[in-house]
Amino acid sequence: QGTMGIDIENHHRKKGHRTAPKSNNPYLRILVRLYKFLARRTESSFNATILRRLCMSRSTRQPISTKKAARWLEGKDTDKLILVIVGRCLDDERLLDVPKMNICALKFTESARARIEKAGGNCYTFDQLAIMRPTGANCLLVRGPKLARKVTAHFRGIHGDKAVPYVRSKGRKFEKARGSLGYMN
Repeated sequence: QGTMGIDIENHHRKKGHRTAPKSNNPYLRILVRLYKFLARRTESSFNATILRRLCMSRSTRQPISTKKAARWLEGKDTDKLILVIVGRCLDDERLLDVPKMNICALKFTESARARIEKAGGNCYTFDQLAIMRPTGANCLLVRGPKLARKVTAHFRGIHGDKAVPYVRSKGRKFEKARGSLGYMN
């Protein structure tokens, strides 16, 4: 009879994604339970994607403006299609005429909600979406720019040598590289 041992190859190795959100927001926790059920019971990968994004940190759930949403829905049948954002939907005052669009998001700013509904569109929550479209049919799942935050300019893993250094001040005396100074010695 064999004895059990430790799987050395995968010992102390973590899985690559979260299985639950870090947030204690009860609405978010209920949504995770709902989409965990839907991901398990439906054949659609749409629900599994939403579940994975619901568990993400707030900085990776980037917001989307009404202007960007209108651009995605351009030339599409907006009566049937629902734009799904796992994040916030913000108002963009540069968009003068808001077209009719149906958007599902975690949060809407007051002005974004007012302008969408004034144009004849609808603002849905994720529990409403689960009832209306349990498999994600006629839904367009989008997300905002992942590296739009200013802090990502400093990340060497993304930008390599072109990453912006954290410098105390900009001037002659502060971290100005002048090539190899070996010839001066």
